[in-house]
Amino acid sequence: MKYNFTSIIIYLFLLGSFYSCGIIKHIPEDERLYTGAKLVIESDSVIKNESALKTDLETVLRPEPNSKFLGIYFGLYYYYKVQKEKPGFINRWLYKQLGEEPVYQSDVETYDVEELLVNRLENRGFFYSSAASEFEETEKKASLKYTVTVPKPYRMVNYKLDSMPFSIHKSVEKLVSESPFKTGMRFDLNTMKMERQRIDKNLKKKGYYNFNENFLIFEADTNQYHNKNFDLFLKLKNEVPKKSLIPYTISKINIYPNYKVSNSAELKPTRYNEKNFIQEEEFFKPKYLDPFVVLEEGDYFNPERSRNTARRLSTIGAYKYVNIQYKELDTLADDNLGHLEANIYLSPLNKRALRAELQVVTKSNNFAGPAFTLTLSNRNLFGGGETYNITPKVGYEKQIGGNQNSGNSSLELGLQNELIFPRVLFPVKINDDFFKYSIPKTKTSLSVDYLKRTDLYTLLSGTALFGYLWDANQYVTHEINPITVNYTALLNKTDAFEDILNKDPFLRRSFDQQFIAGLTYGFTYNEMVNANKKHQLYFSFKFDIAGNTIGLLGKDQGPNKTKTFLGLEYAQYAKADIDFHYHLNMGKEQVIAARVFGGYGLAYGNSDVIPFVKQYYSGGPYSVRAFNIRSLGPGTYDPDSDPTDGDIFFDKTGNIKLEANIEYRFPIVSFLKGAVFADAGNIWNSKENPIYDGKDKFSKNFISELGMGAGIGLRVDIQSFVIRFDLAAPFHNPALPKGERFDFDLSSPILNFAIGYPF
Repeated sequence: MKYNFTSIIIYLFLLGSFYSCGIIKHIPEDERLYTGAKLVIESDSVIKNESALKTDLETVLRPEPNSKFLGIYFGLYYYYKVQKEKPGFINRWLYKQLGEEPVYQSDVETYDVEELLVNRLENRGFFYSSAASEFEETEKKASLKYTVTVPKPYRMVNYKLDSMPFSIHKSVEKLVSESPFKTGMRFDLNTMKMERQRIDKNLKKKGYYNFNENFLIFEADTNQYHNKNFDLFLKLKNEVPKKSLIPYTISKINIYPNYKVSNSAELKPTRYNEKNFIQEEEFFKPKYLDPFVVLEEGDYFNPERSRNTARRLSTIGAYKYVNIQYKELDTLADDNLGHLEANIYLSPLNKRALRAELQVVTKSNNFAGPAFTLTLSNRNLFGGGETYNITPKVGYEKQIGGNQNSGNSSLELGLQNELIFPRVLFPVKINDDFFKYSIPKTKTSLSVDYLKRTDLYTLLSGTALFGYLWDANQYVTHEINPITVNYTALLNKTDAFEDILNKDPFLRRSFDQQFIAGLTYGFTYNEMVNANKKHQLYFSFKFDIAGNTIGLLGKDQGPNKTKTFLGLEYAQYAKADIDFHYHLNMGKEQVIAARVFGGYGLAYGNSDVIPFVKQYYSGGPYSVRAFNIRSLGPGTYDPDSDPTDGDIFFDKTGNIKLEANIEYRFPIVSFLKGAVFADAGNIWNSKENPIYDGKDKFSKNFISELGMGAGIGLRVDIQSFVIRFDLAAPFHNPALPKGERFDFDLSSPILNFAIGYPF
């Protein structure tokens, strides 16, 4: 059944009328439903940025009226429903999720709101303002109109510093000269509070350990002027403690690398780089711990340096708690300088840790089975904060479903060894001061994987990596791996898989190049770490290049043949990905999340196709969810229309990928969350693969070749551990002929199961 736009609007109008009538009959006879207030500003002069002032004033309008959606008071409707003698389970549950108590006209205290409006205006420099209110009533509803009369504001002529003690006067005088206050600035109490905070923050950086912003006070003098101008004076309150007006220096730094309350006072310190390292035995070598501490003896107290030190120490990965405390040392009464002792208490994590993870994996290509991973960690391995992880894994999957490949299964075994150093390992010493925010980590790993796909092949692969990872600031992370080496050996090919390779020479070439050696770089900007931001951005760029260095050492095998290195054919390519996410947090756990992804890989030199493990695919729980994993594309290719393809097990891949997703997330009850989403994307090849009859090549018509789908999701979110179920169906299938691609096919939806949010 199809509906046009007009019929939907009429339906929604009738639905809203039905709900409205159901609510009005429940309103008591002597009451009216309060529907909100509007604010009108009347002024005898032009108000600069009047819209911002109005927005500010509207925040004091109380109470908030009952919420509504498309003109329907759902919360109020279910409130009245549960007032019945037998409301029923569903109505009680909906009331808990959506219900709101009614807000009536009698709940509005107009006098209090008028006072708040006048107070807010005076705080913004509009003295002698006034506010009035008037109800606008119908039979069962009432709204309010507030009118504020705003005169010309008071404006500043001069900003001056009043007399202060010598020990602090010069520092505050310099800060006042750097103030953002300008002549003609409107009197604004909130701006003055921000100025006090600015001065306090900068005085703390200069060593004023005991200073407090509440010691500062502003006085406005209007006696010199007759046209609503004033001079602003900054001064100290009376009886401010003397120790608050002198700067402090750090005279001693004590570091406890393995802090225990019981015996810390009895231990003899080890002196290193003008710091005292106090530990019962050498738990952490001072020369490795010292670079993480940016405090120096003789420096003025600076809270930013303390925070930076605490953050750097916490990133080592060996400590559970980092606690920096300052102790005031005796200072003579006539001294103009105080002294502090900095004590850094470090509480280690357990040296060894064991983490096990068991998953029941269900994939969209009808494979299902258990996967078990065990990680053994050894922290502070060599006394320098090193972490060694050894991770064995085993997984088994079997394809279930009614097709000719139903017997296929796969067994995966793997072992990864990872050693992380919380410092830069480089032949030439790099000054640690170059990395202000955090010290890079050096990451090395060596892993081996064994994958056996029944009736197809066995794949043995080994990977070695050496690289660096560091945070440039709160949001930016860099990762560069100058050495990445991967070797794969395709073993025990069956006749069935050999037949697949014979049909697809490009696929065969992607497996032939067994040796990959190159460099990878990743840049990430991530505002998702700040959960309080309304608008959150995430951007990542990844670059992967292989084969250039060893290409200089490659051995020529003759005309029209690829070069080899140590007897192995090596891959040569460049690949770049861009991934952009945006989250709009609307409050009450409601989020609109969007994502755009683009990737391109170029084979050159020794390669005419990118290795299979580096190619793109589309479809599945983290991609276009209305299509099975690795089944979408490439381009407009349709395997069902190719009698030679049959139900080929092997995945569809390409060297170009574009995707876009949008999703609305909302709470349901407790740890259950819901989602409504739409996805679009596909993969292509820059060079035609003959097996796809030219349908896989990227062209200017790529928009019409996107696979699109929509669906709903259910998520179990327990303390950020998310189990996700997404049900989706396609509404644009590029494999169909032109003119038939738009069709919302609900007959066979795809159920995706995954861990974590898709983006």
